[in-house]
Amino acid sequence: MSSKPASQPFVMDLQKIRDQARKHMSDGAVTQTYGADREAVLKLLNDALATEIVCTLRYKRHHFMAKGINSEAVAAEFAEHAAEEQEHADRFAERIVQLGGEPDFAPDGLKTRSHSEYREGENLTDMIRENLIAERIAIDTYREIVRYLGDKDVTTRRIFEDVLAVEEEHADDMADLLEGRE
Repeated sequence: MSSKPASQPFVMDLQKIRDQARKHMSDGAVTQTYGADREAVLKLLNDALATEIVCTLRYKRHHFMAKGINSEAVAAEFAEHAAEEQEHADRFAERIVQLGGEPDFAPDGLKTRSHSEYREGENLTDMIRENLIAERIAIDTYREIVRYLGDKDVTTRRIFEDVLAVEEEHADDMADLLEGRE
C-alpha cells in the first residue's frame, strides 16, 4: 500500500498582498507577482499589434481588389477577416496599455515589426494564397509566444490563445477557398 504525502494547505498572506497593492498602486495591473519580463512581453505585444495591422490592411486591399468568378463571396470573407484582425490589434493594444506600455501604431515601423508580410497578390487565387501564408505565420509565431509566456503572464497568454484560435479558423477558411482553385 503506497502512502500518499499529505498535501499542503493553501496559505496566503492577505495582509501582505493588501499592503503591496496600496504601496504600488501606480503600477496598475502589474503586481509584485507578475512573473514575466514586462519589457519583453510589451515587445511581443507590439510586434503582434504590427502583425495584426498588416493583416488588416492586406485583407482590406484584397476585399476591394477581388475580381472574377465567385469573387463576391471571397471578398466578403476577406472583409470579415479584416474586421477580426482589427479586433485582434485592439486587444493587443489594450493589453499593452494595461501593462504600462504604449501601443506602437507608427506606420514606418509596421513592416519591420510584423511577423507576416504585406503581399498584394496578382489575382484572386494569389490573394487567397498570400492570406493563407500570413495566417500560417501568425499561427506558428503566436504558438511560440504562448509557450514562452506559460504561467508567467496568464492574461497575455490567454489573449494570444484566443487570437490563435481565430487565426486557425482563418487559415482553414483560406485553405478551403484555395482547394477549389488549384
